[in-house]
Amino acid sequence: SAAELKKIPRRYTVELRKYGFLGAGTDVPAPDVGTSAREMSWIKDTYAVLYGMDDIFSNACVTGKPKSQGGVDGRTEATGLGVAYATRYFLNHPEFCKRHDIAPGVEGKTVIVQGFGNVGYYAAKFFSDFGAKVVG
Repeated sequence: SAAELKKIPRRYTVELRKYGFLGAGTDVPAPDVGTSAREMSWIKDTYAVLYGMDDIFSNACVTGKPKSQGGVDGRTEATGLGVAYATRYFLNHPEFCKRHDIAPGVEGKTVIVQGFGNVGYYAAKFFSDFGAKVVG
């Protein structure tokens, strides 16, 4: 149940903070496989309630939280978009393409994306938007 799942990140927050591994200026966890904005909001809430009186930046202890909890528009797709932008950047440089004997540009290229979490999903989406053929 959600109530049972909520206990895990809440306890994890306490343990991370106890050993100095969590905070805006220390380490800022982000959602990964099996977690989402929901779990990040639980961590942020726990941290703010327990330690917010000593840390004015307590809301910045995690990234990937919902907008209603101080999150940012575009966070979910940002890393996948960065992968697609970086690839497009390199493929739009003639010297790079000449050195590696490939035609410039993303359009028309065949792309395989390893992994299909948020990063893989959005990388594939943006490669497709840029005109690449995503085959896996």
